[in-house]
Amino acid sequence: MQTALKFSARAAVVLALSLSFARSPAMAATAYVSNEKGNSITVIDDAKLAVADTVKVGRRPRGIVLNKDNTQLFICAGDDDTIQILDLKTLKIVGDLPSGADPELLILSPDGALLYVANENNNLVTVIDVATRKVLEQIPVGVEPEGMALSPDGKILVNTSETTNMAHMIDTATRKIFANVLVDARPRSAQFTPDGKELWVSAEVGGTVSVISVADAKVLQKITFDIPGLAKEAIQPVGIRFSQDGAKAFVALGPANRVAVIDVASRKVAKYLLVGQRVWQLAFTPDYSHLYATNGVSNDVSVIDPASLKVVKSIPVGPFPWGVAIAP
Repeated sequence: MQTALKFSARAAVVLALSLSFARSPAMAATAYVSNEKGNSITVIDDAKLAVADTVKVGRRPRGIVLNKDNTQLFICAGDDDTIQILDLKTLKIVGDLPSGADPELLILSPDGALLYVANENNNLVTVIDVATRKVLEQIPVGVEPEGMALSPDGKILVNTSETTNMAHMIDTATRKIFANVLVDARPRSAQFTPDGKELWVSAEVGGTVSVISVADAKVLQKITFDIPGLAKEAIQPVGIRFSQDGAKAFVALGPANRVAVIDVASRKVAKYLLVGQRVWQLAFTPDYSHLYATNGVSNDVSVIDPASLKVVKSIPVGPFPWGVAIAP
């Protein structure tokens, strides 16, 4: 009896360990990077911080986003005027969505049912039903729309127009613009704070990040950047991401080759992290253990440890990396 109990205990331990090892690969994050001039998607194993695969896709892939259950990647193939659907199990293109002309950036509704796409060449935001693969509506916005953001509750869609220099706030129920907020020159990205009370908009040429009150659509403050030895025109804010607790904001500064770390409470820059050349877009792993930054000119991504605020790895990818999305 005692021998049988010992055997059962050992068997339970072996079973627990085997289940643990079996679960580990599934829990590891995978990063997907769009290479604008490589017409490809680079697949990165986050556990190994190494390239796992490279997939050829359509022409000029830029904005990318995962579907609701992380089984597919939606890819803005700008020069093909379409959204390609990449199956993440087979790494094969399995379909297209009607995007409108020159799709650049896109965002998925919280329930995963709708895609909102910025069409740079025809000044529209296209609303696509993911299930039926049909266009539901096209919303007129400013000239050269790019940045896309959704409030945490999904009720407010924001598009930034590069030439009009505005953030357009759109009611997702009516699909109508209810506020146009003037920001500095060439707004690129928009992000809501985790609590949904503020909207931060980067202005590439203006060199600022505008902090906007969502309640009244007013600019509260403009955050500026100063890096010793660099001309002001080299500091070009683009991608923005907030830490999980909302205490820090990370801003990609383009040809300044830095990611700025901002204390959200004081709205002051706490640190500049040196990364690759022409840093563009940013994305956190689902557990917020790593922040990925795409570096368009050096053809790599920088992996940042948000806890230590250090760059831990540079990973070569394809030509002109642009967008990044990360699945658990």
